[in-house]
Amino acid sequence: MKSCEGEVYTLTQYVLVFPKSIFIAALLVLLALSYQASAQEEVQTFTARNTLYVEFGGSSGRYAVNYSRIIHQKEKLKLNVSAGFSMWRNQLNDFKTIWLPVIPLEVTALYGKSNHHLELGFGFTSYLSRTLEINSETFEFSDKVVFGAFIPLRVGYRYQKPEGGFFFRVGYTPIIDFPPRTGGNWSFNPYWAGVSFGKSF
Repeated sequence: MKSCEGEVYTLTQYVLVFPKSIFIAALLVLLALSYQASAQEEVQTFTARNTLYVEFGGSSGRYAVNYSRIIHQKEKLKLNVSAGFSMWRNQLNDFKTIWLPVIPLEVTALYGKSNHHLELGFGFTSYLSRTLEINSETFEFSDKVVFGAFIPLRVGYRYQKPEGGFFFRVGYTPIIDFPPRTGGNWSFNPYWAGVSFGKSF
């Protein structure tokens, strides 16, 4: 993904990411607790299917306000879709700052009996960014807004009550960064994570 100066950077330069070994260990502990807790609880039907939450990192890239809804549930399995919105700050060499929109979309499957869930899924995050392009004939630079996108994957833990209330999730979210226009290179960033807080209703 491109920085505000037009240079290529990985997403890890925008958000603090746990060291890989610590994060993976913490995620495994959470998943083990989720499995143990769900094994001791009865399956409950979710009456609070909607959630509003803020995510840092993860499928949002930096941060975003999101809405999600459980669209299907059967025993321990639930399917969830979400959409969010964010504005990223962009600044080039002229020091002029503009804010451009970001739209994270995600589909996940939740597995668990009551409050604790294993969450697996993927998303598609589109964003606008600024870059400097040079005219091959006049050799003049021009400021241009370009479209970018990446695909976040997700393996994580999700705490959500069937009757609604406090919502929390944490996940390992490696990112596939790809150029919508021709001439760019695909890249994979395995060191990425996200955390979300909100309320289900």
